[in-house]
Amino acid sequence: ILLKMGKVCAVFGGSRGIGRAVAELLAQKGCRLAILARNLDVAQSTARHLGAGHLALSCDVSSEQEVQKAFEEMQRNLGPINYLVNAAGINRDGLLLRTKTEDMIAQIHTNLLGTMLTCKAALKVMIQQQGGAIVNIGSIVGLKGNPGQSVYSATKAGLVGFSRSLAKEVAKKQIRVNVVAPGFIHTEMTAHLEEDQLKKSIPLGRFGEPHEVAQAVVFLLESPYITGSVLVVDGGLQLM
Repeated sequence: ILLKMGKVCAVFGGSRGIGRAVAELLAQKGCRLAILARNLDVAQSTARHLGAGHLALSCDVSSEQEVQKAFEEMQRNLGPINYLVNAAGINRDGLLLRTKTEDMIAQIHTNLLGTMLTCKAALKVMIQQQGGAIVNIGSIVGLKGNPGQSVYSATKAGLVGFSRSLAKEVAKKQIRVNVVAPGFIHTEMTAHLEEDQLKKSIPLGRFGEPHEVAQAVVFLLESPYITGSVLVVDGGLQLM
């Protein structure tokens, strides 16, 4: 029966933005979703919006205990995880000279350590299952750099090195690990930006939509021969 039910997918940061768009697309494809976010109310409303049979859980990815507990809950309610998407991220932009150390640590803990912890927990399940796929959401900023985002950029660049190394580590177990690196996407994280100015630097002439990034994420989850890759979804921004 479980095989007929579709794949089980955990989306961290699944309550809004890119994570939510990924969850919507996977739900359309018949996956059973676990939506994980720090805010349980928002996660629950996202899970309800997806239809019946999905799970909402509160989880701060920077806490190993919370990640552990979340995976136990998912296993109990949905069964073993087939897909993992790490879209939980925070940014606290500012010049390095003005950045408080605790703001640096917060970004490193959520964006980088958090992804390492969820991957570690997921691997245990995926190794038993003899297969699985992970997509980590990076950023074009992690590849190109951006003034005022040195710490954020470091966490996103770190995800690339982590994901490539992990891909090599677990390929023999038929587990694939890839990264999607979005450019400027319409989400809460970019709502404060000067869009009209920035659009001029994007060859396609506009910000992207979360569902456009979600297509790339799902493509990588479903592509059986792609691992260790970084797929840029930025409207050509990196060409400039």
